[in-house]
Amino acid sequence: MSYSSTGPKPYERASKSSHHHVINDEAVVAALKSLQVPPKADTGEVTKRLIPFMPVKTSILHVVAVDGGYTEVPVREGFPAAAIHFFQFGALHFKIEDLVKLEAQQHVAPEDIQKLKNIDRLKLPLATSGARRRDCGSLRESVRKTLHDFLAAQKLGEDISLLDTLAWFVFRRYKSQREADDKQWVLSSHPDGKSDGPIELAEANMSAGFTFICPKSGQTIFLSDVFRLHERVEEETGAAGVAGYVAGLVEHLVLLHIIRNLLRKNAAALKQVLFIMDRPTGWFGVTAPMHRLMLELNNWLFDSHNLFLAGLEKSGAFVEHAAAIQELLPPANILVLDDEYIYRHISPGEENPTRAYAATSYYGHKVIFRSRQGQMYVVSLPVRELKKSPKPTDLPNLQAVLTHVEQLHCDMYENALLPVALANKLVSLSAHPSSQILRAFAQSSVGK
Repeated sequence: MSYSSTGPKPYERASKSSHHHVINDEAVVAALKSLQVPPKADTGEVTKRLIPFMPVKTSILHVVAVDGGYTEVPVREGFPAAAIHFFQFGALHFKIEDLVKLEAQQHVAPEDIQKLKNIDRLKLPLATSGARRRDCGSLRESVRKTLHDFLAAQKLGEDISLLDTLAWFVFRRYKSQREADDKQWVLSSHPDGKSDGPIELAEANMSAGFTFICPKSGQTIFLSDVFRLHERVEEETGAAGVAGYVAGLVEHLVLLHIIRNLLRKNAAALKQVLFIMDRPTGWFGVTAPMHRLMLELNNWLFDSHNLFLAGLEKSGAFVEHAAAIQELLPPANILVLDDEYIYRHISPGEENPTRAYAATSYYGHKVIFRSRQGQMYVVSLPVRELKKSPKPTDLPNLQAVLTHVEQLHCDMYENALLPVALANKLVSLSAHPSSQILRAFAQSSVGK
């Protein structure tokens, strides 16, 4: 690695001739020959997995899109540096009827567009480097307490908090009859980073403030510690690694909160709502154990009510593969992705003979959908259980959800959906000028 320079001395540039040492090295050549690149999909591989898209009449009258964004803002540069992550989340709601009326109008009035921008926003500042809360003795404790307090304060206009909804989710309070295992959760590591785990969190031992007392250390454990973010916080290097997890868990809790309150007020209305998330149907990294709870909830909802949910992907290996096979996928067709296809063409690796792809994190299966207009979408749909070779019947409401995915397309961006595009516009934090404004705001406010 070459030296950089901030002073009067010249910048050290990399050598322009040293590559021949790499090219002529026998070990390098042997290593390259041992590599395997996934083959491109051919027409036969795609065609045998296609099912026709058949639009259906549905009960869906409303769309709710959940999205979030975050940006890192330096509070102090140099050494020691300090930084804060600002998060903003939103749940956008509109009626399908309003969208249909807009399509029929020759000229769209601003007040009509405003009907599609009915959004609830949540904001979270999280110190992730070189700064912590004054009432906390460490960065780890600061991150934990900040998340706990945030979830306890946010209600989205209801009389119960996101933290209460987390308890509803973790302890399966939605069930009329619960087993003993439903009323507890095993935390695999201690949040203080010192004591040994695992720790059993029993609902009966939870305080009114959604906390527990560790029987080993006597320290307070927050219900939000079930996400295990403390495992990704380093006192020296910071907590920037938790940002993606925070975004994912809050977006999921917003979704669960809306579902829960619909069930409380008018359970029949749940069948009239399509939920859209700007992410795949999965919990990842340290939050991955939550996927088991989602599968349980999926089954209960499918048995007792219904669930229309689509997870949209805009980037990543599956989206890139969808673009690569666009010419092989005729309009009005659905490619249901099975393990054989995924491991062969998308995600090179050794296939587990007994476990479905991403079975430790996903609660849904993916499809690649090409609409009748030619747009390409990678859509994840919740399922009862993950299978190595899912059939269309293993994806409940497949045709119904895709009917509205096609209906909600917009031309703002390539292969975009209107709810996702609008939600992203309303909650995302751009690098310019949002981050500069937030930086000035943070620098003038921290410690004041």
